[in-house]
Amino acid sequence: MFRFSLYGFLKNQRYFEPFLWLAFLEKGLSFSEIGFLIGFRELTINILEIPTGAIADVFGRRRSMVYSMLSYIVSFLIFAFANELWQFFAAMLLYAAGDAFRTGTHKAIILDWLRSEGREDERTKTYGYTRSWSLIGSTVMAPIAAGLALLTGTYSHIFLFSLIPYVLNIVNLATYPAYLDGERNNKRSLKDVVAHLWASARHIFRGKILRRKLIESMTYQGLYASVKDYVQPIIKTTAISMPLLLSLHSETRTKLLVGWVYFVFGLFQAISSRQSHRIAKLFGGEEPAARKLWWGTFVLYALMSAAFLNYLNWSVIIGFIILAMLLNFWRPIMVSLIGKNSEMKYAATVLSVDSQAKSIFTMLLAPFVGVLVDYVNADSSPESAINFAPVAITGLVITGLFLLFTLRLNPKKKATENTPEDAIS
Repeated sequence: MFRFSLYGFLKNQRYFEPFLWLAFLEKGLSFSEIGFLIGFRELTINILEIPTGAIADVFGRRRSMVYSMLSYIVSFLIFAFANELWQFFAAMLLYAAGDAFRTGTHKAIILDWLRSEGREDERTKTYGYTRSWSLIGSTVMAPIAAGLALLTGTYSHIFLFSLIPYVLNIVNLATYPAYLDGERNNKRSLKDVVAHLWASARHIFRGKILRRKLIESMTYQGLYASVKDYVQPIIKTTAISMPLLLSLHSETRTKLLVGWVYFVFGLFQAISSRQSHRIAKLFGGEEPAARKLWWGTFVLYALMSAAFLNYLNWSVIIGFIILAMLLNFWRPIMVSLIGKNSEMKYAATVLSVDSQAKSIFTMLLAPFVGVLVDYVNADSSPESAINFAPVAITGLVITGLFLLFTLRLNPKKKATENTPEDAIS
């Protein structure tokens, strides 16, 4: 558990993350270009996700995690010095490759460890605990990132400081116990990867409950990934209009406020993730808890839409924090539901499909939201928070449609009571 938690802690030492969009804007990119960059990242993940999951299942999960860290490191170097749009796309390609090798694979390692320890009934609690350490990493990262932004005077060079924790994480991952590589042997080839992909696809498409869970996960995660970083320009808008610390330059105030807000983000997300199993218990199980969290998200987007339209910047920022908390209540519950309805030998591939589906949704939605924001910005003051109202309105529409057309169609029977074999039809 310590090693799993250390991985998550180090992985989230991405000191550029609170300033990613501000770094792009500093380089002269528009919201539309940023949206297409995010969409390109998700497209690349979409292409690589399932093959890399199968490679991890066949050739070794530890090895795939090391490849992931190496790909991230090269991408950070390019981001730091990129000036042309094509260079940003090259960096995003490598960043996406790192995500593709990582997502799903480490969760499969954890699930495999729980199976070997005879603790499979602790999936939600264990994943919530290890995820909380990832978020504690984000909490620690935020003030460090703000300090580095103030020290360097530019957002772009912060990418370089993330190299150190990622090198340390390579050492951590490479020294995981050998059995956590999964079932593999040195004689396996790409033919085995293709065969494994085909078997995994049959497993997914024959499982009605598993299919529903993957669609639900795709929608919730994809929506969040498409809108979450709009908090950065909103924080900047808020910092410019703040009556406090007027003796400081507006950029300095922005950096301090971003660091503080992301510290609060990480703190509350860590608490939420660690308490997700209690949320499941409170609502009578993982399935009803997931449904209640959907309704909570819908109400929150409605309130955020009203806050945007009434120029209530701080209410919007608080809304983003609560949105992150809801995601971290919801995500461990969903990983557990997916794990319960899939077989262990397909774990990395199934969880990669989960991440890939999210990437497809984000790939389509992020550019759309970016274009909407640019369109509104063209007709009003760039310092106005109302410019970002399409972010919350998009969330309100998507969660509303999902609740209307999907959750109402789900059977009342608790899916969590089924075994993987029961889920096959």
